[in-house]
Amino acid sequence: MVEGQVGGRIASREHPLRCAVLLSGSGTGMEALVHAQREHDLPHQTTVVISNKADVAGVTRAERLGLPTVVIEHRPVGESLSRQEHEQKILHCLLEYEVELVVLSGYMRLLSPSFLNAWGRHVINIHPSLLPHFPGAHAHRDVLAAKVRVSGCTVHLVDDGMDTGAIIAQRSVPVLKQDDEKRLSERVKVEEHRLYPRVLTWIAEGRVRHEGPTISVDGLEGLRLS
Repeated sequence: MVEGQVGGRIASREHPLRCAVLLSGSGTGMEALVHAQREHDLPHQTTVVISNKADVAGVTRAERLGLPTVVIEHRPVGESLSRQEHEQKILHCLLEYEVELVVLSGYMRLLSPSFLNAWGRHVINIHPSLLPHFPGAHAHRDVLAAKVRVSGCTVHLVDDGMDTGAIIAQRSVPVLKQDDEKRLSERVKVEEHRLYPRVLTWIAEGRVRHEGPTISVDGLEGLRLS
């Protein structure tokens, strides 16, 4: 592996990068990613979907796609798991499925420093705003309250902060006068579904490097913001 390279190895369509998608909700982003991987024969594949909630649509979507789907609840009935115990179960699952890259898609729990230390530059997330602006769980609400004219989405490395990891790529979306949270969310999702598989392809091709606080992508200059 090249020093600073995100993802661990250079993959190919014949030997794709093995990804685990972690989710907590509807799974629309996971579904869009899997369709892109299958339709375009990309050099990465989703080998397992892990949800921290049993009763969410993302689990059903993953099963309908024929994907191995594992529910690892952080508050299982009759049990009281610590954060460490919960993450140990996830880490065991990642090993079982020989995962190489962890892809967060609507996963609503912060990962601990110990988890991230174990996975280094192998965990990425997509967030529905132009970070560093409007981090957190209510990005669309916060965007509308601030009356800004442009929002979008960001793919970034994951650290132990709230949406504070190094930015890999962004796509912008205009905020319209008639927007409410639902309308804005739907338009941002269109760009999320385009951007995430593209960034994963860059990673699988060995083009993304993390050097200090910054990210560089071979063949591209500056931050991808359009």
